[in-house]
Amino acid sequence: MGITRGLVITVLFGIVLFLLIPAYVPRPRFIPGFAPPPDMWPRTVSMLGMALGILLVGLSCSRKTEAIADPEDARSIRGDTPLATLLTRFGWTVLAFALFIGSVMLLGFLLSSILLLMAMLILTGYWRHKVVAVTVAVVLPLVLYLFFSSALNTRFPVGSLFKAIGI
Repeated sequence: MGITRGLVITVLFGIVLFLLIPAYVPRPRFIPGFAPPPDMWPRTVSMLGMALGILLVGLSCSRKTEAIADPEDARSIRGDTPLATLLTRFGWTVLAFALFIGSVMLLGFLLSSILLLMAMLILTGYWRHKVVAVTVAVVLPLVLYLFFSSALNTRFPVGSLFKAIGI
């Protein structure tokens, strides 16, 4: 079953990478400065998706991984957690992403990302290690923000609240 999933994932991302992106994402002849071309991120995500699909195929060859990937054996993955609890967590996750989308224009991308990562760490149960969770929730978005904004000259929304304050 995992082999089939891996192949489907690889083929879907391959279709996106080799057929859809060249056909529908225009690439200008000249790109000023060090700005990435418009098709860089779709290609990157597609290549990562293909790599993950190939990785899933490779890992599915072992018996232990195939037993975990089997949907009928999902009970062993979720342990004793009731299905209602899992669905509640899923609902909170969807709500957190909706709030993230809504808060980007108000709070800015960086602060919204920090809050989203904190929410995800709480929902996944990693909040038990509070010092590590807060450190990861603050440092990881900050490092990624600085990398993309300085090295790749990517602009992120600052947020209207910070503009009103004057920051």
